[in-house]
Parts: sequence; C-alpha cells; structure tokens
Amino acid sequence: MNIEEIRDYCLAKSGVTEGLPFGGDTLVFKVGEKLFLLISISDSTNFNVKCDPEWAVELREQHPEIKPGYHMNKKHWNTVSTDGNLTHRQLCEMIDHSYDLVLKSLPKNIRENIK
Repeated sequence: MNIEEIRDYCLAKSGVTEGLPFGGDTLVFKVGEKLFLLISISDSTNFNVKCDPEWAVELREQHPEIKPGYHMNKKHWNTVSTDGNLTHRQLCEMIDHSYDLVLKSLPKNIRENIK
C-alpha cells in the first residue's frame, strides 16, 4: 500500500478526519478526535497504528516488518513497514483494528453519532 491507498482507505471509514497537527510532514487520521493512524509524508514506507497490547507483541514476533511504535507508547502502538512481505489484506486488518479500538474507546454519544 502506498500513502494514497492508505489515505483513501482511512478516509472511507465513518467519522474519519485527517490533519497535520504535528507539522507538515506527519499526516494523522482521527476518529472522534482520537488518533488511529499516523504516517510520514516524506517517508511513507511506514505507518503507526494502535494495537491491542497482546496482539501487538504477537505481530512483532511473527513479522519483522512490525516494530514497537516509533515515538509512541510501545505497549499500544506498532510501526508497520509497507515495503516488506505484509499483504494488502494484513495492512488493512491492522488499520481496521486500530480504527475499531479507538472507536470503542470513545464515549457512547460520540460513537452513536459516527455510525
């Protein structure tokens, strides 16, 4: 997946917004004002996604393309390389998981307005 495919995939989800709150190089995707994916515009071969801590460790053990989240809470975030052996489906699954985790963490009234 390239950055445009990732962007299109994220923006197709309900309630997603994009922005550059950390400067002009880090594109951030949010649902309900909470981050679920970050990607560098200048080096879009990696992105950060939120992950269940147990699954995060399992993914890191199984795939060298998945590392603890760069500049993030390493328990809850993974940095995922898009230029390795991970399939399009696997990348989408991690994006979906991150989106779902963040969506579930939102207050009920905000969740209901998103769906």
